[in-house]
Amino acid sequence: MRDLLIEGGSLIVPGSRPGTVAVAAGDLAIRDGIILSVAGRGDLPGDWDPSIIEASGRYVMPGLVNAHGHAAMALLRGYADDLPLEEWLEDRIWPIEDGMEGSDVEAGTSLAVAEMLLGGTTCFADMYFPMHRVAGVCSEMGIRAVLSQGLIGIDADVDRDMDYSRRFAEEWHGARGGRIRVQLGPHAPYTCPPDYLEAVVALAGELGLGIHTHLAETAGEVETIRSRYGKSPAEYFRDAGIFSVGPVTVAHAVHVDRDDLEILAADGVGVAHCPRSNLRLACGIAPTVDILEAGIPVGLGTDGPASSATLDMWEEMRFAGYLQKGIRADARALPAEELLYMATRGGAVALGLEDVGELRPGFRADVIVVNPDRPHMVPGHDVLSSLAYCAGPGDVELVLVEGRPLVRRGHLLAADLEEIVERARRVAVSLTERVEES
Repeated sequence: MRDLLIEGGSLIVPGSRPGTVAVAAGDLAIRDGIILSVAGRGDLPGDWDPSIIEASGRYVMPGLVNAHGHAAMALLRGYADDLPLEEWLEDRIWPIEDGMEGSDVEAGTSLAVAEMLLGGTTCFADMYFPMHRVAGVCSEMGIRAVLSQGLIGIDADVDRDMDYSRRFAEEWHGARGGRIRVQLGPHAPYTCPPDYLEAVVALAGELGLGIHTHLAETAGEVETIRSRYGKSPAEYFRDAGIFSVGPVTVAHAVHVDRDDLEILAADGVGVAHCPRSNLRLACGIAPTVDILEAGIPVGLGTDGPASSATLDMWEEMRFAGYLQKGIRADARALPAEELLYMATRGGAVALGLEDVGELRPGFRADVIVVNPDRPHMVPGHDVLSSLAYCAGPGDVELVLVEGRPLVRRGHLLAADLEEIVERARRVAVSLTERVEES
């Protein structure tokens, strides 16, 4: 048994109602990776014999949940900037990805996971290829992950990719005590024709898997789907049965109207809001307040670091809040407690994770400790405001996933950071050289 007591911190506790977060003084008790008690509430077992982690004067909160991304694209950050999405993907990103090998993906994922852990992200959703390489990195480095092999229904290798997804799910879904989960990843409405989506839905039902996909990322996507099928992307996915399995998470939902929101809400679909990527690729600004008011679970995602530049979930919180305040001309839109909820429990709910993202007895002990003594965090009149609007990756001192320390005093314990960085540099150079030579 592994007993831990995080003692004396200010506990940041997302509530059971969306958008609510409270601050409580007290201790956090953990046994075998599960939270036993919060703020001194609850009975501890008679053989309780914890190791003590002193957190006096610190903020103790759930780890951040990055609800959508493409981690290995850390190798491509800075490679194809300042381009619209279609040109960025078709002319720059897809050609270099065609030359990626499994070891390249492993190197990029290791770099991304290191960045996420150091910044306080304890769980992330990833859609990429080949996902067994990604799963191997997650297994070794200790992070929680929801993984989807990207599926494109207009490729020549559609049958091969579907078969790969089956084998990947059979090997990795629920692995490492449930720390790694698998979903199916149909890429987007415009890359997946109806018969292909039917096959995805059938496989999801057979294997009991959820779905992770992109939806309504650009105005061009909406126009394309309407011209092909006479429907919005949300209607197209609904009619293909995508929303009939669960859980389902859609990334972006930038160009959705009230009818689309009714569809998503009725089918219990979660949304991963990626404001920085949407801005950088000039896709638009998602109507996040409207999505939340429709009763749809919303988490925050960085998207791939080739488009968002970093995997900084603290910055994602700020962008999400500032954008909604600005476009709605309402300073009350997405207040600090709502942003913190979206970055923790909201992301877990959007991904269908029942016991992640809260400091609550019975939940997984994915916990971070934040130092409020940095100059940019002082004077700290309001704890939630300080976290949502002031904190950054460098303020994270301790990171636990299922009670296992992966970062301590700001240093990565899960792997050799210097080796990860140097390997990523070598691989990134090699990738660009291969593209130039082809």
